[in-house]
Amino acid sequence: MDKALNKLRNLDAYPKINEDFYNRTFSGGVITLVSAIVMLLLFFSEFRNYLHTVTESKLVVDTSRGEKLRINFDVTFPDIPCSLLSVDAMDISGEQHLDIRHDIVKKRIDPHHNVIEVRPDVIGAPKIEKPLQKHGGRLEHNETYCGTCYGAEASDDDCCNNCEEVREAYRRKGWAVTNVDLIDQCKREGFVQKIKDEAGEGCNIHGSLEVNKVAGNFHFAAGKSFHLSNFNVQDLIAFQSQSYNISHKINSLSFGDYFPGAVNPLDGVQWAHETHNGMYQYFIKVVPTIYKDIRGRTVNSNQYSVTEHFRNSEMGRPQLLPGVFFFYDFSPIKVTFKEEHVPFLHFITHICAIVGGVFTVAGIVDSFIYHGQKAIKKREIGKFS
Repeated sequence: MDKALNKLRNLDAYPKINEDFYNRTFSGGVITLVSAIVMLLLFFSEFRNYLHTVTESKLVVDTSRGEKLRINFDVTFPDIPCSLLSVDAMDISGEQHLDIRHDIVKKRIDPHHNVIEVRPDVIGAPKIEKPLQKHGGRLEHNETYCGTCYGAEASDDDCCNNCEEVREAYRRKGWAVTNVDLIDQCKREGFVQKIKDEAGEGCNIHGSLEVNKVAGNFHFAAGKSFHLSNFNVQDLIAFQSQSYNISHKINSLSFGDYFPGAVNPLDGVQWAHETHNGMYQYFIKVVPTIYKDIRGRTVNSNQYSVTEHFRNSEMGRPQLLPGVFFFYDFSPIKVTFKEEHVPFLHFITHICAIVGGVFTVAGIVDSFIYHGQKAIKKREIGKFS
């Protein structure tokens, strides 16, 4: 038994020295105090990192199909009135949404960017003052009103009871409304006067769109869009000048919900155009992103990168549709962010490394100072002798 204990004693890697042989120095005390402070600071720094979460990222192939994409936007046009500004969206699958109205709010603004009026994007109800009936006569007492669509009816039972319905019927036919003064519904609603009253105003438009998760585009343009021979054309009101200043400021633009650390490169971007007409284009690459927080909540969203280009209306070039266009496509790679805590064993390992490292370095410094002082004293004694 004693032999076994002796063998175990011989394995001691930390032999003890009798206290009578200790030589305590002032420099050693200073180094010990500094080392203790450094250890304490590093410990609290590591402990703080342990309490906070870290975000790990991973790239995977995006295999999702048939999903929808929500586009959130807030854009200001200082030189285009709200009554002329429209939003359209289309994608490569052939689906089109022209002159979108739902989930969109417009704010009329003056040249100093002060809000004049906030309203949902709709046209008000007509003012009934013996309006023109479909059969050509005026509305009589106790008669049901059915306004004419001026040849744009899809069937004999169709009625256009306000200016917006007439313009919508024309859009479906691929026709442009060239003179609203000839449309009874628009005259009764004061639509023409409304456009004239808003001359010199700007418009802030914000809201959201829900589109298919395929490549496509959405754009803001002056007038109502309609589809004609595979081209998108704007119904530009005849009494308006055919020049439109498309200067704009993108207050915010995002694809999907917000998640911590999300950066939208177009937020706050402003572009001013000195001349009139032209097409400003943004080409966006959307990267699907999943964010999982420490509580297990998952946010399905997107990040994006962007390049931009302006096409000016020049002679010899087909007439460009004045507006701001956002062309988006999707990356085949999905990014996954996951919040995690530092494992406890990693924390203990780092603490041991801090204590051992500081202790070792302090010992080396102390030894260097101690032996240096001894060497200096020996040299001084040798000179005096």
